[in-house]
Amino acid sequence: MKLSIKNMVCERCIMVVKQELEKNNLTADTIQLGEITFKEALSEEQITILKEGLCTHGFEVLDDRKAMIIEKVKNIIVTIIHSTEEVDIKRNYSDIIAQQIPIDYNYISSIFSSSVGITIEQFIILQRIERVKELLVYNELSLSEIAYKLGYYNVQHLSTQFKKITGLTPSHFKLVKENKRKSLDQL
Repeated sequence: MKLSIKNMVCERCIMVVKQELEKNNLTADTIQLGEITFKEALSEEQITILKEGLCTHGFEVLDDRKAMIIEKVKNIIVTIIHSTEEVDIKRNYSDIIAQQIPIDYNYISSIFSSSVGITIEQFIILQRIERVKELLVYNELSLSEIAYKLGYYNVQHLSTQFKKITGLTPSHFKLVKENKRKSLDQL
């Protein structure tokens, strides 16, 4: 049995879900971003208790197939951008999504856009900019290193896209840094 979970965007989310399962004496076969797999089916009562417990932590169990697909797409993108050491500049997100979700990519793209209100491409850009913000706040890498790490063609490309999204240049953002980042579940 699989449950799709909305708003699982990081390793910390997985830890919280594990704790909630333990609290309710439930054992998952696997827990990954956006999904819990059980060896056996849960009772309606167990599902209800789990839904309520997860809801207190900001998670939602998805019952709608389209919502599950959208959450899976978001998790794939978040994993690539926020969990990999370097984003491959030649990486084709549509191919990766199509590999991991065996449904027609045009259909996936269509339901994503109509439900989320932005295209998958725009979501990818927003995720990349949030990652840039994170790296700028850490102040461990130069702008050139950040551009390379996130698969931008050059610093100018990164700066142009950053300014278009945030209204600030990366250098100016570095100076102000006052809570300009959004949590991943708010994107």
